[in-house]
Amino acid sequence: MTDFPWLTTLLLVPVVGAAVVALLPRGFARAREVALGFSLLTLLVAFGTLGSFAGSEGGFQLTETYPWIPQFGVSFALGVDGLGMAMILLGTILVPVCLVAAWEDVPAAGRRQQSYFAWMLLLEAFMVGVFAATDVFLFYVFFEAMLVPVYFLIGQFGGPDRARAAMTFLLYSLAGGLIMLVAVIALYLQGPGGSDGFLLERLTGLQIGGTTEALLFLGFFIAFAIKAPLWPVHTWLPLAASESRPATAVLLVGVLDKVGTFGMLRFCLRLFPEASQWATPVVITLAVISVLYGAVLAVGQTDMLRLIAYTSVSHFGFIILGIFAMTQVSGTGASLYMVNHGFTTAALFLIAGMLIARGGSREIAAYGGWQRVTPVIAGSLLVAGLSGLSLPGLNSFVSEFMVIVGSFQRYPVAAVIAALGVILAAVYILLWYKKVATGPLPEAHPAGAATARDMSMREKVVVAPLIAAFLALGFYPRPVIDLLEPAIQSTLQEVGVSEPVPAAEGSDR
Repeated sequence: MTDFPWLTTLLLVPVVGAAVVALLPRGFARAREVALGFSLLTLLVAFGTLGSFAGSEGGFQLTETYPWIPQFGVSFALGVDGLGMAMILLGTILVPVCLVAAWEDVPAAGRRQQSYFAWMLLLEAFMVGVFAATDVFLFYVFFEAMLVPVYFLIGQFGGPDRARAAMTFLLYSLAGGLIMLVAVIALYLQGPGGSDGFLLERLTGLQIGGTTEALLFLGFFIAFAIKAPLWPVHTWLPLAASESRPATAVLLVGVLDKVGTFGMLRFCLRLFPEASQWATPVVITLAVISVLYGAVLAVGQTDMLRLIAYTSVSHFGFIILGIFAMTQVSGTGASLYMVNHGFTTAALFLIAGMLIARGGSREIAAYGGWQRVTPVIAGSLLVAGLSGLSLPGLNSFVSEFMVIVGSFQRYPVAAVIAALGVILAAVYILLWYKKVATGPLPEAHPAGAATARDMSMREKVVVAPLIAAFLALGFYPRPVIDLLEPAIQSTLQEVGVSEPVPAAEGSDR
């Protein structure tokens, strides 16, 4: 069924779901169930899309192209390679997990509950669109459209400082998007033009060069660096993540921020190969700073949600290091890291949310001894934390190891310095677990901490698939690597870089 419009269907199902949930009669008691049903249907369509995808082939597959605004060269064009397919699967798996986790976030049936779940479904649709768009202008449309549901999910349903967090997120993202829009239009003017002049296939391989290519690269890269986020344009993330509901934080950090690193691979490297190599030393330096800066700040955090946010700044530094090291191993490792980070971050945010729901505080100092109070929650936090520090046998180890080894082939000094982030990760994760789960309950513990209930069946349904993903991707990552490798190989061919020659082999020659 390769002629079936899989990607359009995958995009439309959550859009229809969002509309249905939003338009349900006021006070309808099953809005959450309807939203979950549409998210599971979207997941089934995603698996159907995967079944029609030939993973061993390079290039875009399942392509669909329809005229949209031909006067301006814009097409509604969709297609996926292995990287896009992996990111779509990540998003469509995490959305139903987040919906179940957010079941009691807005418990009272009514418009507020319907709006909450409708925004999450609409966000899912935009995530599919941004990872599947093969028209550069269409990508920009989805890139900006994602801001709307996230803004309302933070601004309407977040914590006490939600208004400032939502506005900060919006201003940073709009600034990056505006810079990218200028670059998108300028890129079109450099291309062949015509009614489909924004198609990625028509813009790839242009001989731009010089200052023009460097400026176009910067226009895209700045927007993606903000979204990723990369130091020093990361400062919106800790505030936005800590003021979001845990389920919103999962989609924000676990999926949406991957648009930044996805865009670096899909657009920066493919469209601007010379400029990418020109900028690599600076980007590698910023990536290493991000690894260490995020890790050091995570060690000193007292707010558990901000701690997770800073760990993500560190992990995105690893991902960007792997991308711009431009080796097959590092690129594949960085792409796999994007998937693994999504599952690990989801577990950390959602388990932290379970603790906050019981303890009533985001402050780490408000906890202690909870492995005796809620042993299943504490055990799940430990497993998720071990994934976050890349323990061998769990998912993050493989990807982090590939990034460091692949980067060492071309930039050994940067790889060695970045490897210090692995040590710091063990520090901030184990300290967090020690303070929350071990020892006696604090004297001024929140009311009811000593008798707090352990993980409910609904919460176990949330955590179980994430831990299963840790184990599956830790012990047998080969299927995902096979999905990603052709896309990375194709990208490196477009850039025109060759694999570094080992020193011993080079000396023999």
